[in-house]
Formats: sequence, C-alpha cells, structure tokens
Amino acid sequence: MKPFTENVVKIISSIPAGRVMTYGQIAKLAGSPRGARQVVRVLHTMSQAHQLPWHRVINSKGAISIKDDQQNDIQRKLLQKEGIIVDTSNTIDLNTYQHHPNEIDDDVNLI
Repeated sequence: MKPFTENVVKIISSIPAGRVMTYGQIAKLAGSPRGARQVVRVLHTMSQAHQLPWHRVINSKGAISIKDDQQNDIQRKLLQKEGIIVDTSNTIDLNTYQHHPNEIDDDVNLI
C-alpha cells in the first residue's frame, strides 16, 4: 500500500463515533492537500476490507455527497445513530461535529 493510502486508512479509522471529517481535511493530513478525490477512491475500494467508518466522511460544505438515494439514506441514519444532527438538506454542522486530530495525535500515527 502506498504511504498516502496507508495514511488515509489510518486517519479514517481514527475518526471517533459522533464526529466527522471532510475528504479534503483527510487528504491534507495524509500528505496530499489536493487529494480529496483520492480519499474518495480509497473509501470506495477499501472501506469494507479495512472496516472503515466511511459514513463519518463528508464534503467540505458539511454535506453528505453520495448521490445514490439508498446509500445516502444509510449514511444519514448511521450518523444520526451516533448522535450527529443531519438537517433536511443532508448537512452536518462542522463547527459542532468536525473532528480535528492534530498531527502528533497518538490515535493517528502517520508514516
């Protein structure tokens, strides 16, 4: 696994229940500030194999960005089950729920 991909997996795995991170935020912490789309790819291809909490990753506007209605509904319900308020436009208040790990956080030991 490439270092960026490994870092993305570690970061997503470390998002605590009841918190969210954005694709861009994860990309930046993983070492590629412009790699948000690569984070999407990692989520798409590795969520199941690595049991990633994929539902805790949202877009930079705080919104669920999955277009498929069924998957969108699943993500919303999983977030709500963790106590996250999702409004009627599928948006989450980033000021309240965004997780901000620092680079020296013991939970995210990047390579």
